[in-house]
Amino acid sequence: MPRSEIPADAPTIVVTRVYDAPRALVWQASTDPRHVRQWWGGPGVANPKCEMDLRVGGRWEQLMRLADGRELRLDFVFLEIEPPERLVWRHADRQDGGPTPSFTLTLDELGDRTRYTLVVRFDSIEQRNAAVGYGFTGPIEASHDRLVDHLKSM
Repeated sequence: MPRSEIPADAPTIVVTRVYDAPRALVWQASTDPRHVRQWWGGPGVANPKCEMDLRVGGRWEQLMRLADGRELRLDFVFLEIEPPERLVWRHADRQDGGPTPSFTLTLDELGDRTRYTLVVRFDSIEQRNAAVGYGFTGPIEASHDRLVDHLKSM
């Protein structure tokens, strides 16, 4: 199960999980759009569009279709890429006034297993608390549950 930590003294959310898969496979599942569209968003979410230009300054554009038919467009830019252990991205341009957190993914090798650590950093603790209040961690955790099954199919 993924575990979300919400530190009292930092504007972050930290999600960790250990996968029964080698780091290279978890990296591929996390950076190849053919794979990301299979598990991103949790149960009932479809991803009709997932495009990733995996280079510093490259974009990650995702269209998520929720179970109720609503659509959510995501537009990220990659800031750091260190295969197969570290990936950093943030929202490219947030027009709706919402928070613009940055995301840092670290993959640690544990023999034939991988520790997946996602640190989401907000501009303030208030922004972080608001995100937690509207259920920010739920879809992330649900996505990671789907990733377990997807890794088995790779």
